[in-house]
Amino acid sequence: MSPKSNTLFHFTKSSETLKHILRGGFWPRYCLEDVAWLGYEKFTYVAYPMVCFCDIPLSRISDHVNFYGDFGIGLTRQWAERNGLNPVFYVSGGNIVTSAFRSFNELATIKDNVELTDKLKDVMREFLAFTKPTTGKMIVEDAPVEKLFYQESEWRYVAKGPEIRSHTLREQFDTVETRDELNDATRRHCMLKVAPADIRYIFVRQDADIPEIINFIQTDLDHYPGADLKLLMSRVVSLESIKLDM
Repeated sequence: MSPKSNTLFHFTKSSETLKHILRGGFWPRYCLEDVAWLGYEKFTYVAYPMVCFCDIPLSRISDHVNFYGDFGIGLTRQWAERNGLNPVFYVSGGNIVTSAFRSFNELATIKDNVELTDKLKDVMREFLAFTKPTTGKMIVEDAPVEKLFYQESEWRYVAKGPEIRSHTLREQFDTVETRDELNDATRRHCMLKVAPADIRYIFVRQDADIPEIINFIQTDLDHYPGADLKLLMSRVVSLESIKLDM
């Protein structure tokens, strides 16, 4: 059995969210990330505008699905690379890698050369947006949940552009108006599009959910050629059926 899937998966808790993805693509939203491993008391969470995926083989997907939801989509690795997705860099903490990140941050505070300082800060933020601790805390419904991140084999898309704020601290994130404004900017400028040829799987919870998604493809995605619609319908599968063969 391969330790990694050749397909990247994204799971969600509702069929409506899945339909939104099929209709308009992925909406990068600001998500809080645990950065306590950096050792700075003034902040322990930073939010980045992103969409997360995993390349866990289907034979090991059960725990992931149970946590994130049992509606989802599987996309080709070629699509991922074409759109700038990258695997997350995991840091175990308390070692030479952690020290290197801290040293880099200290270099970025040198005041002698403002232009260099700004560039170093930008590079540091780029790295941190794709870095996670092997274990840490994830905010779920406003409460921290211990998570073994390393097992998630995460790939990530981070939205970027002149209209997009690269990150925000938790104080701003927790202000609903600010968070909505930031997320609205990514919706308007950074939707991550998918085409029928990019899709390898469309997951629903159980066999009874398949007709609803088939009907959605036929009625709401009818701007695609007939051959593409047939391809999409052939990709629909229920996790209920897959679990029987795992």
